Amino acid sequence: MLSIIEQIKQGKLWDFHGGIHPAENKLLSSKQPLKSAGIPSELVLPLKQHIGSRGDIIVNIGDHVLKGQPLTQGDIAMCVPIHAPSSGTITAIEQRTTAHPSGLTDLAIVISTDNQDTWCRGKQYPDYQDRDPAELIEAIRLAGIAGLGGAGFPTARKLQGGLGNVDILIINAAECEPYITADDRLMQDYADEVIEGIRILRHIIAPKLTIIGIEDNKPDAIKALEACVNEDDNILIRVVPTKYPSGSSKQLVKILTGREVPSQARSTSIGVIMQNVGTAFAIKRAIVDGEPLIERVVTLTGEAFKQRGNVFALLGTPIAYLLEKFGYQADKKYPRVIIGGSLMGFTLPHANVPITKITNCILTPKRKELPLHTYEMACIRCSACADACPSSLLPQQLQWYAKDKNYEKCEEYNLSDCIECGACAYVCPSEIPLVQYYRQAKAEIWERKQDEINAERARQRFEAKQQRMERDKAERENRFAKAATDRRQQMASTGGDDAVAAAIARVKAKQAAATDAATATVKPAVAAAIAKAKARQAASASEANAVPDNSEMAALRKQRKLQAREQKAAKHAELMQQQTATEQPAEQVTAKTDAVAAAVARAKARKAAQQEQATTAAESAPEVNTGVENDPKKAAVAAAVARAKARKAAQQANKVQPNIEEE
Repeated sequence: MLSIIEQIKQGKLWDFHGGIHPAENKLLSSKQPLKSAGIPSELVLPLKQHIGSRGDIIVNIGDHVLKGQPLTQGDIAMCVPIHAPSSGTITAIEQRTTAHPSGLTDLAIVISTDNQDTWCRGKQYPDYQDRDPAELIEAIRLAGIAGLGGAGFPTARKLQGGLGNVDILIINAAECEPYITADDRLMQDYADEVIEGIRILRHIIAPKLTIIGIEDNKPDAIKALEACVNEDDNILIRVVPTKYPSGSSKQLVKILTGREVPSQARSTSIGVIMQNVGTAFAIKRAIVDGEPLIERVVTLTGEAFKQRGNVFALLGTPIAYLLEKFGYQADKKYPRVIIGGSLMGFTLPHANVPITKITNCILTPKRKELPLHTYEMACIRCSACADACPSSLLPQQLQWYAKDKNYEKCEEYNLSDCIECGACAYVCPSEIPLVQYYRQAKAEIWERKQDEINAERARQRFEAKQQRMERDKAERENRFAKAATDRRQQMASTGGDDAVAAAIARVKAKQAAATDAATATVKPAVAAAIAKAKARQAASASEANAVPDNSEMAALRKQRKLQAREQKAAKHAELMQQQTATEQPAEQVTAKTDAVAAAVARAKARKAAQQEQATTAAESAPEVNTGVENDPKKAAVAAAVARAKARKAAQQANKVQPNIEEE
């Protein structure tokens, strides 16, 4: 039985399941030669234009950069830098809308061009045949080359994975999607450089066989390639039937080699590596000419374009600039600008979106040219989508599960193997946008997996921290235990009890010395102040413990009440006298005056007797209760009370009260 390589050399081809034959519409743009799109006044360069992580920015706002100068850097295989497509000044580093179906923004570097186009070329390898493959792979990575067929996978990483693992190198020149002719025109106009790039790839990978797979609808490109290939190159140009999506990686491998790429695996797992025609051209420019990836071929097509064709557009060129320069006339009812072809492309939210490394076509169709389907009908279970699926999936079930957000079932039905070619949606009689459901489900599954990865990473970090803390604790305890054991052994060998007693004695001696020193350093004034404070504290404590004597205060309170009654009675008598003065005769007034005088004399006698009793009670009280002789404050209070009594007695003696009634 012949080997796979022998069968390929004999011209055998295979086929894949499904596929469709849509209208190609390639003649709109394939007849004109390649030309430059020019230098716009502003270039917008998103930091992430490939699969993988973006690099670190190494420039600042206000810097002047040269054409080909790196703007970012990274030291991992899945990170490729971006370069300045033209010379100019960096005016901003900000969020800008990117060429993505979501229409979201991403961090981008904005360059204001100076129209000088001053170069800053990198290192050149014209003698690449004598160079080590690893050196050339690193040069390809530093040139910022990623897959230009649409996937954007870093080329250097793919080549590293294929070293020593593959025996067949496939150059994808099928370009099966309608409207797109970028690779076709590149092979017609630059076939020699494309073949030179393939030779560089052959030197790096060293495969047993190299195949250029190209569809039979590109006769001019086939002739141009055949004219540049010689027998020593060991390159086969294999023409395959036109069928969509034969340009997909897994489908083209199946057609050319008969090998089938396993689910969720890459072609390198079966000994095949694939590169795009545009990628081979970029590799030649990077290795031989020292030019990083700063421009690519873009197809401008659609009836809304007045000037259709293919152009070399600088990366970062705003699509609005290309629309204006090449005569875009928008459809009056349904103006649309699509990045990509009619099946795998997506409509832009606006035209201020830059060209990136994976932008191969700008399609501007009229309404009649590409009808706009907006009404989704119910599925009729016709199985046309399953018959057309090139990956042998079940699009109907996947759409149900994606719509129901049953992502576990989506993964069970191998949603990840969907290449989003759009063949199922193209043949669907109910006009169901199946690919949109798949894209949304894929994005949600990816987000969930990222959350799981982050959670797992956090769990591992936490467990590692706990283990580290426990390990440190155990080491600490072991260290302390070992030190204690060593001390006990040393004490046992050198008379440890005597040593411990001596240590205790030394500690006590130090404490006694410290106490004596503190006592000696106290000054006499400080000692006196301390003594006074202690004496005050003792006196306050004795006063707080003494039983207070309230007898004197009670006598004074009783005397004040009696005086208040006498004053009230005097006021009442005076009022009554005033009322009856005009009515009574003079004799009665005189008699009553004498009676009042007698009452006043009797009241004074009672008051004097009460005062004498109060004084006698105060003098007879023991000293421990009064505390007047011992307490200056109480003596002052007693003197004040005596003075108040004297003033009261004087006032009463001098006051005349003629109208008090007798009790």
